Amino acid sequence: MAAIRAAGGTADFVRADLDDVTSVRALAKEALALGGHVDVLINNAGVFPFAPTAEVQAEDFDSVFAVNVRAPFYLVAELAPLMAERGHGSIINLTTMVANYGQAGMALYGSSKAALQLLTKSWAAEFGPFGVRVNAVSPGPTHTEGTAEMGDALGDLAATGPLNRVGTAAEVATGIVFLASDAAAMIHGTTLPIDGGRLAV
Repeated sequence: MAAIRAAGGTADFVRADLDDVTSVRALAKEALALGGHVDVLINNAGVFPFAPTAEVQAEDFDSVFAVNVRAPFYLVAELAPLMAERGHGSIINLTTMVANYGQAGMALYGSSKAALQLLTKSWAAEFGPFGVRVNAVSPGPTHTEGTAEMGDALGDLAATGPLNRVGTAAEVATGIVFLASDAAAMIHGTTLPIDGGRLAV
């Protein structure tokens, strides 16, 4: 936020609990109150506890689907109709490469993001006729604060792809900016892999 302000932009922070649908709806309303309208929605929050299926606890299952699926669902429910009324808007969902193939220990996370990829297509069909573009990006292993705890496992995942290195958040952001821009005006309902070529092999 400080970097945005230092560059002459405007930035505000609103706290929300994405595990609570009431808080999610309130977040959308606060965003509207701050800016008057929303042009771009990026659903980039996600939780990813990795574990064998038999060890996944019910509370973890519920939390992952609440944050990774339900929160984006209700943010779109609150904001996309208003975008449609104005005749334009862009929604970008962040998924994951493991939404597209099986990976041991990642069934819960991968399935939640696979649901988000299907929602991307459904929302594109629903809101696209009214000028709202809905797309997704599918990152591979990426250096973030959240993935730091994965240690060597992050590099091991990256080694399964042609590029054979862990990506950066800035590289993923480049794809998001493109999809949000007018340069992507004809792109609707797609998922852009930013995974070092993992889905190509």
